[in-house]
Amino acid sequence: MIATLDAAAPVFAALGDPTRLGLVLALGETGPRTAARLAAERPVTRQAVEKHLAVLDAAGLVHSERRGRERLWRVDPVALASAGELLQQASARWDAALGRLRIHVEG
Repeated sequence: MIATLDAAAPVFAALGDPTRLGLVLALGETGPRTAARLAAERPVTRQAVEKHLAVLDAAGLVHSERRGRERLWRVDPVALASAGELLQQASARWDAALGRLRIHVEG
């Protein structure tokens, strides 16, 4: 589990910023986009969007590819699925702990 936590920490840190979370959601909903197009839909500059995308890329949440003069960004569904699995594991542990507490209190 430690390796999973070590790998997941940058993902959750990157998603902790509202702008970055919004970028991931936008890319997930609409598919690949350029930084310029993402910036046009937000109250931030293209340079700011590019910096946020760099953080998301470092966390493994997005990847880019060059198409001519532009760079298209897309979400990496594997990274999101891994984060989701970790959250499901944590939720199951909390459910089990609450079940034990209920038995102890009612018991």
